[in-house]
Amino acid sequence: MGRIRVVEGDITRAEVDAIVNAANTELKLGSGVAGAIRERGGPSIQEECDRLAPVALGEAVITGAGQLPARYVIHAASMDPGSPTTEEALRAVTRRCLELSRERGLRSVAFPAIGTGVGGLSVQGCAEVILDEARKHIEGETSLEEIRFVLFGEPAYRVFEQVDDAVRIRAQMEKLRR
Repeated sequence: MGRIRVVEGDITRAEVDAIVNAANTELKLGSGVAGAIRERGGPSIQEECDRLAPVALGEAVITGAGQLPARYVIHAASMDPGSPTTEEALRAVTRRCLELSRERGLRSVAFPAIGTGVGGLSVQGCAEVILDEARKHIEGETSLEEIRFVLFGEPAYRVFEQVDDAVRIRAQMEKLRR
């Protein structure tokens, strides 16, 4: 069984098989995580995205990672351009990213706080949904040995850490009640 890690840092520097990009359905690498991926990874990533776009809301596609240390970028279409990210779209796209990772036989994947920038989703809401989907996936059949959440800045990191801790404490309490 794989593990889930929550760390503070820059996802574009993560040494994993794939990093996840918080994308829109047009796969335009604009600002936030997508902008950092475009800047550090080089133009080849946007060129690949242009050939694959558009994608359906809740869908994800995989491209090369250009000059990033990761091998791939998984573009998670959690919103239409100009529209907010919903918890339903976040749940669907997180599942799809994890399925793509399994289909490709990846051993490690790193996620940002999808939808919390221009998508307008609260960090708390994002953490609850995305960590829940990661736990469900890691408990099933998967090639992933690690699902890492790389959060930019201490405030986002602390929220994810608290949500993750709360779930683990609840599980421990359940074991004690038995």
